[in-house]
Amino acid sequence: MLDSQRIQEAYAYVQQRTKQTPRVALILGTGLGQFADRIETPVAISYTDIPHFPHSSAPDHKGQLVSGSIKGVPLIAMQGRFHLYEGHPINAAVLPLHVMHKLGADILIVSNASGGVNTNLSGGDILVMNNHINLTFRVNPQLAAFTQNHNHIKSPIYDPQLIEDALETGRREGFYLQQGCYVALTGPNYETRSEYRMVRKIGGDVVGMSTVPEVLVAHALGMRILALSAVTNVAKPDALIETTAAGVIDIAQLAEPKLHAIVMTVLDNINRE
Repeated sequence: MLDSQRIQEAYAYVQQRTKQTPRVALILGTGLGQFADRIETPVAISYTDIPHFPHSSAPDHKGQLVSGSIKGVPLIAMQGRFHLYEGHPINAAVLPLHVMHKLGADILIVSNASGGVNTNLSGGDILVMNNHINLTFRVNPQLAAFTQNHNHIKSPIYDPQLIEDALETGRREGFYLQQGCYVALTGPNYETRSEYRMVRKIGGDVVGMSTVPEVLVAHALGMRILALSAVTNVAKPDALIETTAAGVIDIAQLAEPKLHAIVMTVLDNINRE
């Protein structure tokens, strides 16, 4: 079956269930899924019910789309994402992004949990992504064809105004935010000492196992993108401590109120447009 047909069938099912046109799409990563509980008049749809959607198996990924609104702005949220390390082909992993865009979303706010390699960061901080390095080494044939056929213009992937909205939120609310570069690896294992050193030497501030495939598709579709990375620990290659999935989730949850504050700022600014 062609990818376009899969997208259409998944879209038709979700559109029939939600019956709204979202302005904002949210992808909620590890430890940040509880943000979906803040959505008003929610309609939740299990991934298992949506045609062609993969199943989410990562810890703390609830596995459902939640449609509704916050501050009167219609939105749709992925409560859990699909990772390449779960064995999904890349086109399946980014299928929900196509569906949310087809529903009407033109702004993507994507979050993830990451390990810090910049020692200016601490556990519980949020890094506002202004760049990334893609070391997943996966080719998305659909995206390559889209870019070639549309003579895609080079432009900033991460929206400067949305970045400023996030930074202004931190200044106003009194919490630390830093811009920086996210390095994407395939996973699922946490990095070795040498890999941490490599990530820092090539310009990374944090390292994780998601986000970049979704961001590349959103950019190709013309969406404005804000990417927020919850730092769960800062790796010191010469004094590594044990990293566990449960610990990552616990620390990421500390960043959820900051994520909420940033999203509220973005929604307020949408309402002013």
